[in-house]
Amino acid sequence: MNLTQLLQTCLRSIMRNRMRSLLTSLGIIIGVGSVIVMVAMGTGSQKVIDDRISSMGANVLQISYRRPPARSVQAAYTRRTGFTPADVQHLREESSFAVAISGVIHGNMDVFSSEGQVRIRVHGVEPTFSIARNYHVDSGYFFDDEDMEARRNVAVLGRTTAANLFGEAENALSQQIRIANMYGIVIGLLERKGADINGNDQDDIVLLPLDTVMYRLNSRELNQIVMSIVDKEYMDAAILETDLILRESRGIPDQVASDFAIMNQADVIDMVSATSRTLTSLLAAIAGVSLLVGGIGIMNIMLVSVTERTREIGIRMAIGGRKRDILFQFLSESVIISLMGGILGIGLAFLACRILENNGIPTIINPFIVAVSALFAACVGILFGYYPALKAARLYPIDALRYE
Repeated sequence: MNLTQLLQTCLRSIMRNRMRSLLTSLGIIIGVGSVIVMVAMGTGSQKVIDDRISSMGANVLQISYRRPPARSVQAAYTRRTGFTPADVQHLREESSFAVAISGVIHGNMDVFSSEGQVRIRVHGVEPTFSIARNYHVDSGYFFDDEDMEARRNVAVLGRTTAANLFGEAENALSQQIRIANMYGIVIGLLERKGADINGNDQDDIVLLPLDTVMYRLNSRELNQIVMSIVDKEYMDAAILETDLILRESRGIPDQVASDFAIMNQADVIDMVSATSRTLTSLLAAIAGVSLLVGGIGIMNIMLVSVTERTREIGIRMAIGGRKRDILFQFLSESVIISLMGGILGIGLAFLACRILENNGIPTIINPFIVAVSALFAACVGILFGYYPALKAARLYPIDALRYE
């Protein structure tokens, strides 16, 4: 029996029982579709996380003040409640790995405009903050060193804040805002960044020159220092160096715990990414179980088919059909049913991903996963179809012809 005859015979047999064939392949359809959709959702979520991470700035160290217990040994060496510009300058002069360093003062404050009022976190920062945290201005401009030195009352707003204060973000440029007893002019609007990995809106922000905040709003100490490191591979070395520099600047002996904490954003990023990948793999594995269930269903139906067609098998053998022809025929039927299920499952997965995208759930279909799923479906057909096909091939012609 040549290949064309084999395929024609298999297709005729499958089409005689269309509904049974469809129900048999249902497990494969669900399994393939589920694997593709789950991996697509995981990949889409990973891309969203990567985009949010990129928007926060690459290879960032955030150094925050950590108040020691009042009666601890550490407290005896701590004369400040926060960082000073001298600490930042010391870091800027001594650090070997920093691309940009900025001191930060932040706090929740009421911000007023001619059209509204909001309570948000106001940041006093240096011009290098835009480099360290990957903030870019798309309307107006960011304040510079001259604005810092002159302690000018200027502000840069995020898009959400500008819209809340002035109705439309573009209306905010050159408008006046008030923070406590200080009036300032909006000189720039930041590019939209969206939410960070914690879900906080990065566009709901007010940035002011650090010196302006320190002297106009009477905030003398820094809450935080932000550093951007030249490359991820130097993060560990940068953390050790930063710790040593700040200890020296703040006069903390080696045997005493430091009064600040250095958070490596890269570690947080890696942890979130690894968790996302693990969940995606777990969901795909759970979905893949239905492929095995579908394979068992194929084996069951093929065994039933062998029993139903015992007399047919006997006739084929009696007129010259070889055992391998019978084996290939039933094995091919199993593979075709499984492949049909795989193709339908792929189509169902594409449809499901389109529906999810329309409902705001990001999905990215991986062509490699689609190909692997189709190949796995064929392998399931071979694996679970082999035993029924072998059973059919081993029937004795005389016993098969006598079968009622």
